[in-house]
Amino acid sequence: MSSLTHLDHVVVAVKEIDGALGRYARLLGRRPSWRGEHPGAGTENVLFRLSNTYLELLAPAGTGPVGDALRARLASHAEGPVALAFRTDDAQACHTELRARGLEAGEPEEGVGRDVESGAYRRWRRVPLPPHDTRGVLLFAIEHLSPEALLPLAPPLGEERAAVDALDHVVVRSGDPDASRALYGEEGLGIRLALDREFPKWGARMLFFRLGDTTIEVVSALEAEAPAPPADRDELWGLAFRVPDASAAHARLMDSGLAVSEVRDGRKAGTRVFTVKESGPPILMLEAAGPG
Repeated sequence: MSSLTHLDHVVVAVKEIDGALGRYARLLGRRPSWRGEHPGAGTENVLFRLSNTYLELLAPAGTGPVGDALRARLASHAEGPVALAFRTDDAQACHTELRARGLEAGEPEEGVGRDVESGAYRRWRRVPLPPHDTRGVLLFAIEHLSPEALLPLAPPLGEERAAVDALDHVVVRSGDPDASRALYGEEGLGIRLALDREFPKWGARMLFFRLGDTTIEVVSALEAEAPAPPADRDELWGLAFRVPDASAAHARLMDSGLAVSEVRDGRKAGTRVFTVKESGPPILMLEAAGPG
């Protein structure tokens, strides 16, 4: 059994925080839970707490090792998801477990963030993993040391039923699905594999790793000539959010000026979905099936 309990948050790299805050507030239909900075790291962030995880917008700010690395990445890559953080209740035990699984986990690192509006501090311990272990996607474990009340649910901007409620799944594109299965599954991070199946209709093999209330969906093209990352790399690609009412969320986003597809039936029976057709990472909005 893995010491990773759920997907704690997704880190989205952005060039500047003010514009990104406005874009994601409009996308999610929520005001942020936190606007902060990381003293000494050279970064600033905005956090949106959802019901099952949170979204972190991270931007360079001044000089510092993390900000310098992020600035270099943004010079060669588009804005978008860059990292997955997995929650653990004990960073030291998690480090020991990951090392025993053959991953070169670093010693837990102390971290601190300050809310620029309230002056409150949040503290955590982070267990880093080197990119050569994680097929190029930034992955780490995190143990929070501060009260959860410091990061409240992001309040809705309008009707709750039209706002994003939760993160349903993240999509990882893989050049080698067997290697990705070894990384995320029992051989590596220890996340439960719920499904591994080929879907010729969509030209893809899909692996679904379930952790807490979210899914990591690893997708690999069946055809060799189809666009795909190199065989030794994965790419954190898209995000799928849950909404209480797809029609209400669709109307809200249209009213805000965002380009969206029509609402349609999802692949899973009883679901309804639509996509946000803007520049940036692929975004899916999903209304889950009702009880029964």
